[in-house]
Amino acid sequence: MTVVFSFYEFFAGGGMARLGLGNAWRCLFANDFDRAKADVYRRYFRDGALSNTDIRQLTTADLPGRADLVWGSFPCQDLSLAGMGAGLNGERSGTFWAFMRLMEQLRRERRLPAVIAVENVVGALYSNGGADFSAIIEAFSGLDMIVGAMVIDAALFLPQSRPRLFVVAARKDIAMTIMRPDPSSLWHPRALVLAFHRLPGDLAQRWAWWDMPAPPPREIVFADVIEDCPSDVAWHSPFETQRLIGMMSPVNRAKVEAAMLKSRATGRRIVGAIYKRTRRDEAGNKVQRAEVRFDDVAGCLRTPAGGSSRQIILVAERGKLRSRLLSGREAARLMGLPEDYPLPDRYNAAYHLIGDGVAVPVVRHLAQHLIEPLCLAAKQNTLAA
Repeated sequence: MTVVFSFYEFFAGGGMARLGLGNAWRCLFANDFDRAKADVYRRYFRDGALSNTDIRQLTTADLPGRADLVWGSFPCQDLSLAGMGAGLNGERSGTFWAFMRLMEQLRRERRLPAVIAVENVVGALYSNGGADFSAIIEAFSGLDMIVGAMVIDAALFLPQSRPRLFVVAARKDIAMTIMRPDPSSLWHPRALVLAFHRLPGDLAQRWAWWDMPAPPPREIVFADVIEDCPSDVAWHSPFETQRLIGMMSPVNRAKVEAAMLKSRATGRRIVGAIYKRTRRDEAGNKVQRAEVRFDDVAGCLRTPAGGSSRQIILVAERGKLRSRLLSGREAARLMGLPEDYPLPDRYNAAYHLIGDGVAVPVVRHLAQHLIEPLCLAAKQNTLAA
């Protein structure tokens, strides 16, 4: 018999977590305050589940039934290492507390889900000296749940370097089914282990080292997602491409030369990813540099706050170099989105939607190997009671 699980999705964006959960999941309610993202969500799912409302205006009366899971990819700007350091007290990342207010009310109504999962940047481990991470763990502990965290890099599944922090809380009666006795080198890197050791003793008592298998080796590389004739971006002129090369340090220019040699030797198209960075030169002056990687993996997609946050590709093929911005559809593929996923017409809107999302196959792996077994155990315990 096929088991169907239900969920609420907060900070839903374009519905990438919902896509990752898959067909075994039924969305009871979704929410995002961004109108452009909400429009894409509705165009794709067409079921009326999404409310385009600020989470601070929601009450549990807006949430139908009782869900097995609550997912929340709350805003990362104030927790990011590139942010201003406001942390969970910030205007955007502070919406975590509005999310937890709803969870606390669900608990009082005896509608708390079996599992709650939140996702954010790895910078959440360091924000405010680790105090924000402790506050997140304490908030879930206050719901009388067992809580653990993992850092999962999308590069295990897709050709994009995108490590993200996933905090998963579960009811005490089901948590023991998926726990391991110690951290895993794959899912629990040193930064997370250190963050755990900074937790107060009472919170550490409620901690779980969640267990998941490693995914199969990734087969797709960066070059596989690249379009010859994108519709939303144009190839740079030879002058513009050479200007980019001129912005590189000797180390990065050597990477380009090596890619050209490899392309000639193999006959393959070699694709690199460029971000513009502000660095200091030998005299200590701030200069803008173009930094490139040719490891078959794109850099982490980000929201286009400025020109330097938009990723540029550099293609070495048949003895020539070409460059341009990464297209919207290429960015969508780097997040594991299907080809029929609708993108906004404006380039920056599409890039913002994608750069602010969660990688689809990462959610699928997490759901298949952790969230679904936990929710299934909860259903079985309910039937046995």
